[in-house]
Amino acid sequence: KTRVIDVRKDGEYAAEHVDEAFHKPLASINEWINELDTTTPFVLHCQSGYRSMITASILQARGIRNFVEVIGGFKAIAATPIKTSDFVCQSKVLKA
Repeated sequence: KTRVIDVRKDGEYAAEHVDEAFHKPLASINEWINELDTTTPFVLHCQSGYRSMITASILQARGIRNFVEVIGGFKAIAATPIKTSDFVCQSKVLKA
């Protein structure tokens, strides 16, 4: 099974995400980067591709290359048959 790492913000992830994706926000990359398994491949994505591109650059600069980026991010994933969680409006997530 492919590991998926979602680097979006908390509210974006809470609103909808790929089933069983790991939530590792770009904003806290220095907290989780050393926990990555560098032997098992994974897929990296954000909402549209910009933040995953930044994350990929940071990972590569630190010698981590066992991943692929999703071109178009979660927007592209949501348009495929890949299973995602049920959508929850972010305004409701923020109130929780």
